[in-house]
Amino acid sequence: MGYRKLRRRSDHRRMMLRNLVTSFFREGKIETTETRAKELKRIAEKMITLGKKGDLHSRRQALAYLLDEEVVVKLFKDIAPRYQAQNGGYTRIVKTGFRQGDGAPLARVELV
Repeated sequence: MGYRKLRRRSDHRRMMLRNLVTSFFREGKIETTETRAKELKRIAEKMITLGKKGDLHSRRQALAYLLDEEVVVKLFKDIAPRYQAQNGGYTRIVKTGFRQGDGAPLARVELV
């Protein structure tokens, strides 16, 4: 299995994940459903790896995916250098309970 479809059309799913990742890097942590959190983690780890490379090509790839240029600057200047000695495992998923309305399992994704 390559990825989770999240019951969305491909264009909606892609934009939803781009929004999630951008918000995650802006805030440092985010609370969402468990399945979205697992997809968010995959993408966020790849973005941090791009930030660790630090070259122009990596910066342009991050700019193409993330929606806010300030978040890209934060990723390359603040977030990625913290993990320079680490080979993965930059994020953590913590299960937080269930959503009131529909009982969906919630999780918080945070930077380690």
